[in-house]
Amino acid sequence: MIKYALSCDHDHAFEGWFGSSSDYDDQAARGLVDCPVCGSKAVRKQIMSPSVVGTKARKAAPEPSAQMREMMNTALGEMRRQVEDNFDYVGDRFAKEARDIHDGKSEDRGIYGEASPTEVKALVEDGIRIAPLPPAAPKKSEVN
Repeated sequence: MIKYALSCDHDHAFEGWFGSSSDYDDQAARGLVDCPVCGSKAVRKQIMSPSVVGTKARKAAPEPSAQMREMMNTALGEMRRQVEDNFDYVGDRFAKEARDIHDGKSEDRGIYGEASPTEVKALVEDGIRIAPLPPAAPKKSEVN
């Protein structure tokens, strides 16, 4: 396996793992490599020191401990609470409102709501900075 540092024509940086350098070349030539942020197929390799992993060196990633998972869930829950307490909920008008704020047509403020994958892609392609909101934790009554 070989890991490449990649970027798209919108300068989104990401990594990709391939069986060999020829696998990357083949997949890129057939349009199978795309940016995970915006979906652009105009992807190129970046200058890097290659990371090659042999079969003997492969190990499964360690599972986070129960304590670490609990800390991560607590932090994500707190982030969500901060957004819900301090940002305006705009529902399914999120994409339009984010664009209006970006264009100066609406008051500059924090918002959250829902958007389709197509709307999200269009916002990102237009340089409008957005981020997914962590999911709400399940209620204790809903967990086994």
